[in-house]
Amino acid sequence: MHPSTRRALYRRLRAANPEPRSELQYTTPFELLVAVMLSAHTTDKSVNAATRRLFPLANTPEAMLALGIEGVKPYLKPVGLYNAKSRHLIGLCRRLVEHHHGRLPARRAELEALPGVGRKTASIILNMVFGEAEIAVDTHIFRVANRTGLAPGKTPLAVERGLVANTPEEFQRNAHHWLLLHGRYVCTARNPACPRCVIAELCGYAHKTAANTGGDPRPHERPRQAGVRRPASGG
Repeated sequence: MHPSTRRALYRRLRAANPEPRSELQYTTPFELLVAVMLSAHTTDKSVNAATRRLFPLANTPEAMLALGIEGVKPYLKPVGLYNAKSRHLIGLCRRLVEHHHGRLPARRAELEALPGVGRKTASIILNMVFGEAEIAVDTHIFRVANRTGLAPGKTPLAVERGLVANTPEEFQRNAHHWLLLHGRYVCTARNPACPRCVIAELCGYAHKTAANTGGDPRPHERPRQAGVRRPASGG
């Protein structure tokens, strides 16, 4: 994709959603870390259902650690693989308390050393909490990057490297959310909503859906979420 096309594409995504936000509900960096870790192999809606009950009871590593594995399990039942995620959550909290004074580390290696935290989760934290130019790649972003031609790649890591290298600096902070939301609500896996897509003519996808073939009926901009705040830029 030509750099001018790439810039125009991001401008349109920004115009459609100037202040994109995660659909996960959180108020602190720690809550964000927990929510993202729990979101593996499940929906944001399921995670929010769990954390809506858990965070009022325990929203710090120390308080979560005090609950223990058996104490958090009942709250994590809405999410998939909740037995394993309960172990990961308590292990994560224990490492934060014992190695980082209960604060989120700002280095990728230290984040990925936390139980249950992989590259994608670490990239999200580095981007959203510490303001680094990281673009986490999930299935939605992988699909959008390949279909549009933004950053073709056979693996999530290859796509990530392409996006980080080629995304203009002014768009790097929000690129993850724009692409994720676009893949979730417009450029869906089946019947993408090409007729309603704001970047359709900039997209290199060879099999665009026609106006009468359906597609995701939801608007380009995701539903607004009340009461969700961005985390502070600390740990």
